[in-house]
Amino acid sequence: MADCLSKVPDVEIDPEGKFKYILVRVKLKGGADHKDIVRGTKSAEYHNHIFEKLIPAMDTLGLECTCLGGGKIEHDSNKKTLRVFGESTGYGKADHAVTVGKLRAVFKDYEITME
Repeated sequence: MADCLSKVPDVEIDPEGKFKYILVRVKLKGGADHKDIVRGTKSAEYHNHIFEKLIPAMDTLGLECTCLGGGKIEHDSNKKTLRVFGESTGYGKADHAVTVGKLRAVFKDYEITME
């Protein structure tokens, strides 16, 4: 079952623009194994829209989710920059340092900043 966690990508964000993001802890139902993931998209008007879309997808894998907070990401793929800032009104501010760590593992040749 821990193999389910490895199938979940650490980061899924839009390829361009400024958008809301959430930091989410996913874990095996009834288990202790977990990992934190980043999800962000321009299609979400509010942070909870991202979370509400994620829950059923994780449920089918036998995983449960907890939102750890949110913020915004500005992604410029031409300049290869990512800026993490802000907070979610509903979920509070995500730990941007954790988010930046996740982003750096995926976007290795990017300049990534946080505010």
